[in-house]
Formats: sequence, C-alpha cells, structure tokens
Amino acid sequence: MEIDMPGDNIPFSMAGLDHIVLRVSNLQTMLAFYHDVLGCTDERTQAEIGLFQLRAGRSLIDLVTIDGKLGAAGGAAAGAEGRNLDHFALAISPFDESAIRAHLAHHHVEIEQSGPRYGAEGEGSSVYFRDPEGNLIELKGPGEQSV
Repeated sequence: MEIDMPGDNIPFSMAGLDHIVLRVSNLQTMLAFYHDVLGCTDERTQAEIGLFQLRAGRSLIDLVTIDGKLGAAGGAAAGAEGRNLDHFALAISPFDESAIRAHLAHHHVEIEQSGPRYGAEGEGSSVYFRDPEGNLIELKGPGEQSV
C-alpha cells in the first residue's frame, strides 16, 4: 500500500488541536478529575445545553452531559452502543471557506455544517465533516480577536 504525502495545494496549514468534546455520564466526577488531576480551569459554561468548557493550555476540553441538549444527540453513554468522543477540532490558518470547500469537494468530502463556533481562540469560522470511519472533524479558523 502506497501512502500519499501531503500535497502542495492544500489551502491551509495545521496549527494544532483546538478542542476535544467528551460526552460524560457523571459531570461532577469528570470536572473534579480535569480540575484536580490535570489542572484545567473553567473557561465557559452553557448549562442550558449541557456544555462545560475547560481550559487546557492553548486548547479546550469540552465536557457535554449525555442528558443535555448537545449530549443527547450522540445517543447512549459511552459503551458498546454509544460513543464518547463527539468530534475533534483542528485549528487551521488561514480560514478561506471557499478554498476549503473546493479542497474537500475535490476529495469527495461533504461538509455537514459550517458557521461561527466558539473555540480555544474565541468565536471563529468552522466547517464539520466526517472521516472515512464516521468520526466528526471540525476545521476551526482563528478566533475573531486573533485576526
């Protein structure tokens, strides 16, 4: 099997991981772990949709309760019948949506959603699509204050 090397025509460069979203059954236990064991700090809370964002250096770890609005969309709690990882986000620059759309279309990748989202650098543009095994990936542009 031959592995293709990255091409010169990719319209962005990878900046790193923006955030990871974990679906959780026991929010208090998870918050305690990420605060006490890993030293994360609270970044932003949207309890009405079950979203609790923690700062992890330059990145975020989002905890989403499985019984909240966001978490319920992922089905059952992690286990044989459910997934724990909602999606992962890759920080990219620049964020030229038309070039990104053309690049993904060239590779027969359909964008599922796009628009402004809050991430480690604040509110910024993003697009969501799936890898060949169904994992949801977000390409996240710089936050507005970063531009």
